[in-house]
Amino acid sequence: MNRTFVSLGAMAALAAHTQASPSVGGPLPPMPVPEDNPQSAEKIALGRCLFFDGRLSADGKISCASCHDPRQGWAGHDATDTGINGRVGERNSGTVVNSGHMKFQFWDGRAGSLEEQALGPIQNPVEMGETLPNLVRKLDAVPGYRKRFQAGFGTGVTADGIAKAIAAFERTIVSGPGPFDRYLAGDKNAMGSEAVRGAELFNGKGGCAACHSGPLFSDQSFHNLGVGAKAAHPDVGRETVTKSPADRGKFKTPGLRNVTRSYPYMHDGKTKTLADVVHYLDRGGTANPNLDALVKPLNLTVRERRDLVAFLKALTGPEPKVAPPNLP
Repeated sequence: MNRTFVSLGAMAALAAHTQASPSVGGPLPPMPVPEDNPQSAEKIALGRCLFFDGRLSADGKISCASCHDPRQGWAGHDATDTGINGRVGERNSGTVVNSGHMKFQFWDGRAGSLEEQALGPIQNPVEMGETLPNLVRKLDAVPGYRKRFQAGFGTGVTADGIAKAIAAFERTIVSGPGPFDRYLAGDKNAMGSEAVRGAELFNGKGGCAACHSGPLFSDQSFHNLGVGAKAAHPDVGRETVTKSPADRGKFKTPGLRNVTRSYPYMHDGKTKTLADVVHYLDRGGTANPNLDALVKPLNLTVRERRDLVAFLKALTGPEPKVAPPNLP
């Protein structure tokens, strides 16, 4: 048995020993929940309202769901999203799916929790452009919100409660098992021959598993692939947070579950398809002083690139279907 199949066997063992996720179910570990923000039905219901409410923005039009649309993989399909007054952001929004499992939020990892992340876009002048004091005043003027905050937290409307409720709701957005999971569980008809070969490449010649590891297919770290390195003003990524030149051009490794639903790709959203992603990495990224040592030309054949894409497609499982609620 070669190392590729040993690796697949190890992943199968991992899948067999992880617990089902709380809403959809699948080969994910239990959702981590902060001690100071335990899940509750009241809190999740409040967070759902806040997630879909445009009143969280200064113009009353932009909600969390505007950029993380449940109908679009809880993401957005534009390269970068448009916020208040038509202002266009510089980074792709990414997806909410499984975000509660991630150690870092945002492409540069500047938030260490969903609670911290939730308040960022609200105050961002390009995205929602609101202030927390004004948002608290607006929501406190709504009797239905006052009632829901009392039910969820036993308090009035607070910025802390807004963050915790949105985070509680987002922790329910998890993906279920896809064809690859069913294949590992013993259903050998769950994946076609292309996807099976792609799985071998992913763990072998393709080298993808070096960064896309674990049940989320993410090492939860940061890497420089050279994306955008030749731009007139390159995004420095993780360096913004750490202030270390060694982190220049590094961005968070995204999880690959349901990756077919969160296009376009990379932090700038300029890589349109999975085939484009594979082709870019096959070329060895874009040369720059901080290019990750793991990023090298792979010399894949046309068929191998196609097989890798087939495997990536096999990582997509069901997502929660959540309709906008009746707002207070």
